[in-house]
Amino acid sequence: MTDELLIVDSLSAGYLGEDVVHDVSLTVAAGEVVAVIGSNGSGKSTMLQSVCGLLAPSGGSVRFDGVELAGVKAHRIARSGLVYVPAERHLFPHMSVRENLFLGAYPTRPSADQLGMVYRVFPRLEERTGQLAGTLSGGEQQMLAVGRALMAGPRLLILDEPSTGLSPILASEAYAALVELRRDGLTVLVAEQQVPLALDLADRGYVLDRGRIELTGTSSQLAADEGVQRAYLGV
Repeated sequence: MTDELLIVDSLSAGYLGEDVVHDVSLTVAAGEVVAVIGSNGSGKSTMLQSVCGLLAPSGGSVRFDGVELAGVKAHRIARSGLVYVPAERHLFPHMSVRENLFLGAYPTRPSADQLGMVYRVFPRLEERTGQLAGTLSGGEQQMLAVGRALMAGPRLLILDEPSTGLSPILASEAYAALVELRRDGLTVLVAEQQVPLALDLADRGYVLDRGRIELTGTSSQLAADEGVQRAYLGV
């Protein structure tokens, strides 16, 4: 058995017969945090949706813990431990924080340990446990989306643009919580256009540009790359 929990090999995907992701290959090892960085429209969301079974790829392979995911329904992929948090969050606005969290554990019953872990990472959610999700701030909604995913007991957590719609301060708060999850040993694949946040969190990264992987390396290597500095870091 390989140490690599996720292996994406030559993945291509798109819409209406037109690929926007081309021959993408990447790996994520157990216990590792990997970032896919790129500008808006580079294909990050399309790639993640293909990995998670929400979009059928036009070519290539996705293997999770040695199992090929081609043709597997998205809900079965999620139950296998690969849990996806979309940029849009998709909360249930007229349900409480607690009810949204409990739905993350469905179809099993949520445990006190699961809920306690989420409240430890996101204490603000415990303060607002009875509040309707639709009345939370943007940062709190992002915390709830991640917390709901954690209730599913993910083996691999996939985050699509977790800083979307957040002020710089709230985005930093959200990433601070992700750092704590990393310390707990959670395996994470994150796609992000806020490159400094992603590289501070990740062990390794991939640069996606116009649907193709253009560069890969450790976070420190990517942060030191002149092309990455010009394009994403304002240097």
